[in-house]
Amino acid sequence: MTSTLIVNARLVNEGRAFDADLRIENGRIARIDTHIAAQPGEQVIDAGGRWLLPGMVDDQVHFREPGLTHKGDIATESAAAVAGGLTSFMDMPNTNPPTLTADALEAKYALAKGRAWGNHGFYFGASNDNLEHVRTLDPKAAPGVKVFMGASTGNMLVDNPEVLDGIFANAPVPIITHCEDTPTIDANMAALKAKYGDALTADMHPDIRSREACIKSTRLALELARKHDSRLHVLHISTADELALFERGPLLRGDGTRKRITAETCIHFLRFDRADYATLGNLIKCNPAIKDASDREALVKALIDDVIDVLATDHAPHTLEEKEKPYVQAPSGLPLVQYALVAALELVHEGKLDVERVVQKFAHAPAQLFDVRERGFLREGYHADLVLIDDAPFTVKRADVLSKCGWSPFEGRTFHHRIAATWVNGRMVWNGKELLGTPNGMRLEFDR
Repeated sequence: MTSTLIVNARLVNEGRAFDADLRIENGRIARIDTHIAAQPGEQVIDAGGRWLLPGMVDDQVHFREPGLTHKGDIATESAAAVAGGLTSFMDMPNTNPPTLTADALEAKYALAKGRAWGNHGFYFGASNDNLEHVRTLDPKAAPGVKVFMGASTGNMLVDNPEVLDGIFANAPVPIITHCEDTPTIDANMAALKAKYGDALTADMHPDIRSREACIKSTRLALELARKHDSRLHVLHISTADELALFERGPLLRGDGTRKRITAETCIHFLRFDRADYATLGNLIKCNPAIKDASDREALVKALIDDVIDVLATDHAPHTLEEKEKPYVQAPSGLPLVQYALVAALELVHEGKLDVERVVQKFAHAPAQLFDVRERGFLREGYHADLVLIDDAPFTVKRADVLSKCGWSPFEGRTFHHRIAATWVNGRMVWNGKELLGTPNGMRLEFDR
């Protein structure tokens, strides 16, 4: 691999933006400095003052493989991810079959080898009957153990109190939770069905999968984590009400310790609210539900205040045919990886976040939280996972969507930044218009 020198870049890293050049050699960042002289035969790219960011690390995706590949697969969804500046991803275990054993986990890594455009880690799943598998999990094999404390796909709803207690007492890796209380959801659904029969619509989704369902389940997860001093990461916070449950402050404290309990929100909770059901309907049906404008505003502030530690996508594609079914039959989830970073940068354009904050929450924090080795930062010696940003408006078009499902909830929206180039492990894989070469994503390594 020849070396590449990126000159005249505006690097954004570790809380500051600064002008510098960056050299890539042998897949890694070899040097960051000002006025680096080009070497003979070196490829030189003039960034022209544009932002150069570390590749984003998405700690929550559903790439649908194995078993649900008519919706998406590791190859197609990781292609969409690198086109969106997401160079590493952590995929969820609720596939078919679910990832509930060490053998199933390794089988997913085998599926990704040579096919994943981005670097990848796969979560281990918890169920009511695999506690021993959780106890004996190799901490270096998975970013965390996913616990669905609410309705989910297949055999993955953990609602046995003794099993839940055992997971929080014994998990050798961070515990990742989907927090929604199933009995509350069921009661809400029954009440609305009694009133409206089969005429339920997507705008009722935040009332069925209500804030009360989220709060009750999140409180239970936090109680268990505090009881056992577990490392807990609560996914996709969607309500202002839950924010009061979490500690305010940076992920890494001044004394060198790390928060034991952390929170994540997702890009769709920052860009949509209840009013959008009128035009998008089932296309923004997801679990937990997109809620009110006041929740959206509170979540943005919580990112600024370090109450929420991580920004992610919860990318979960379904076909348009599936989404066009009546509300009750339509599945929950939406494809997001290709436009998540530019959607986050739109908050920068609007003056609601700064670019350093986006990089902290979408790259640095997930790498730190999950002990990801040598990724998520612009540091000499680290893997060269990079994203170059163009300050050039564009409108999302269905024809440009790379996810297998072929649609985006952002269609018709204009963003003020675009992804000019993405490098994975030192090689440019996206040039702003098309994928380049073949997939070269690597298995993520965890320093544990």
